[in-house]
Amino acid sequence: MMKYAIVFVFFLVPFLIDAQNIQVDTNTYTAQQLIEDILIDSDCITNVEVTNVVGGNFSGADQSYGFFDAAGTSFPFKKGVMLSTGKIQNTQGPNTTLSDDDAPNWDGDSDLETALNESNTTNATIIEFDFTSVANQISFKYIFASEEYQENNSNTCNYSDLFGFLIRPINSAEYTNIALVPNTQTPVKVTTVHPFIPNGCAAQNDIYFESWNDATAPINFNGQTKVLTATAITIPNETYHVKLVIADEQNYRYDSAVFLEAGSFQLSMDLGGDRLISNNNPLCFGEIIEIGESNPASGSTYKWFKNNIEIPLATNSTIMVSEAGTYRLETTLGNNCISYGETMIEYAEELHTTKAYLESCDNDTDGLTFFDLHLADSLFTIDSFSMVPVKNYYVLESDAIQRINPISNTTKFSATLPNQIIFARLENEYGCFAVEPLTLTANYTTSNITSFEVCDVDNDGFAMFNLNELRILLEPEVSQSAEIMFYASYEDAVNHSNQLSDSYTNSAAFIEEIYVIAQTTSCELFTIVTLKVLSPEELLPYEEITFCLDDNNTSFTINAGFLSDTYNENYIIVWEKDGVELELDDFEIEVLETGLYHVIVTNPYGCTSERNIDVTISEVAIVDAIYIEEVNGLNSIEVSTLGDGNYTYALDTIEIFQESNVFLNVIPGDYIIFIKDNKGCETVEVFVEVLETFPKFFTPNNDGYNDTWSPSIEKIGGNLATKIYVFDRFGKMVKEIIPFGLGWDGTFNGVMLPSADYWYKIVLENGKVFNGHFSLKR
Repeated sequence: MMKYAIVFVFFLVPFLIDAQNIQVDTNTYTAQQLIEDILIDSDCITNVEVTNVVGGNFSGADQSYGFFDAAGTSFPFKKGVMLSTGKIQNTQGPNTTLSDDDAPNWDGDSDLETALNESNTTNATIIEFDFTSVANQISFKYIFASEEYQENNSNTCNYSDLFGFLIRPINSAEYTNIALVPNTQTPVKVTTVHPFIPNGCAAQNDIYFESWNDATAPINFNGQTKVLTATAITIPNETYHVKLVIADEQNYRYDSAVFLEAGSFQLSMDLGGDRLISNNNPLCFGEIIEIGESNPASGSTYKWFKNNIEIPLATNSTIMVSEAGTYRLETTLGNNCISYGETMIEYAEELHTTKAYLESCDNDTDGLTFFDLHLADSLFTIDSFSMVPVKNYYVLESDAIQRINPISNTTKFSATLPNQIIFARLENEYGCFAVEPLTLTANYTTSNITSFEVCDVDNDGFAMFNLNELRILLEPEVSQSAEIMFYASYEDAVNHSNQLSDSYTNSAAFIEEIYVIAQTTSCELFTIVTLKVLSPEELLPYEEITFCLDDNNTSFTINAGFLSDTYNENYIIVWEKDGVELELDDFEIEVLETGLYHVIVTNPYGCTSERNIDVTISEVAIVDAIYIEEVNGLNSIEVSTLGDGNYTYALDTIEIFQESNVFLNVIPGDYIIFIKDNKGCETVEVFVEVLETFPKFFTPNNDGYNDTWSPSIEKIGGNLATKIYVFDRFGKMVKEIIPFGLGWDGTFNGVMLPSADYWYKIVLENGKVFNGHFSLKR
């Protein structure tokens, strides 16, 4: 979420901002007062003693915990206690800046990491206290808020600060975390409570997410949960230790806070849990249940409330509920302490169903046949109402009500009486049910479609039939909702077993009968269709053809490749090149270009045959240049060629060719290089002479011997147009030597160069190149 601070608002209407945003206080209350007087504030919870407080050291009045006042704001709590992973001064609204605080030596908490099975916490704010309760359950309300809630950002899926409400008996070392997603053992975090994040992740427990916060929010956090309740089971009059702790995870960035409602730490009781649609456990329409305290204490008195309004004359420990609402029980114990219990009740929508009729195909008109009962599943729903799933079918209505003795083979139920009535039990996702009758009737019919043909691809009498195409031919004879099924035998058809797949290969050569049934809630079709296999024309297989281009050959011919003399004017021939249809329909065509040619031949019976002809063109190699390079007394020859061909190379032999155009370790002498086109064009021969003509070293010491380096280029056909270059080992040119001149004296710009190896490049007028190296010795 992007935040923008609108500075002029602070100067023009400061009183308005204070009224709309929470205010925090770190000085008025001690930690003991925050817990005993603000959070608890009850004489029925005793021996309250704060034993440990940890927070950030901000070198001033700022703290990471304290009191908050939200009176007059939209925040759900009016006041309470808060703990943060940063300065609580920075938690006050509006939500226009990033809460992102740190402090020196502010460590994490190992108990929190153990309880949540996490690691690497830092900046932990902790308040620990002991208490004694007279009841067997305590609870308090809280809200978790965080900067790590980032709207439409996948970071929300991956990062979250951690917090926990850890409780244990005073004499125990093992904590239990009670800051959990309701009805789960999942800790409340950004990553466990959030809505759907586009391009990020699915919603997680989003019914407990309250809102993304904009600049009008009374707190300075990007998002927050709904009001949640932490509940702990306790033993009356036993002392417990509580650790309230919140911490950053991984690093101090993006602060979070937990807000605890003032006075909400109180005695409580379990009324049986909420019955909500969001929890998948609402009451069924018309259902009445009893709720209340399961083990009432002697001498207690009771008040019941529905939607915060006291229910007249409801003074027992339990009450019968027949309407949706929020029910609260206040139990005044014998010591005048009050214990609170609350539950929310919702009702599922009333089931709207009706009786139905199912008709199946009868092969002998006796009114008895097999039924796929699930064909009737959708018939029990009344139009405009949600569909209620059928859970099972029963022979007896009483069995359906009691959910006993269901029909086991629902896809092949054998009727025992004409027009037999059985019963369907329908249930919604919450277990609410209705029982409706289903009448079973039988019928017999035939079709006008008698045969279905396909073409044989290998002339063996067997082919794959796309029965879905046959289904399309039959569909005009049946209703849109009819399911058309195919079977290989009469027995399979009447028993609805071994249904043929839509891709079916005949089991008898050339001709075979199959059985067709079209069944909805009535029998619409029961007939025989004959499958026929027709033979197409046989063509030559895939073929690769290469043509060598020269001045005499510029076009070639290819043909459809019939294996017999059956071609006549009744055949339809279509040619394609590289997937594009050509305007050609002859048996033989002229080819002007390379490409993949595809021919489709349709015989007079409508069967098609196809084949591909891959036409490629090659050329005789054209020698562009020959490079001779000398290294360590040995030479290499590199041949550069032009031409549209795939060439291999051989030196002085036609027996062994290589793909590389470079020959290594060649001693001086005369050679013939053979260049072969691998697609059959003519092999080219090139004469090459490798000479040993260049000095291997020189000693420029002015002793009259080898004082300069000068190659004898006349032996390799050099002339005044020859270029001679000298390079150092870094590739820098240090000299261009004039042909037939004095050579190189080992200097560069008048400076003597050091002893080392140097490289030469000699380029003849005809483009032939010689490369090698020599040594300068001083």
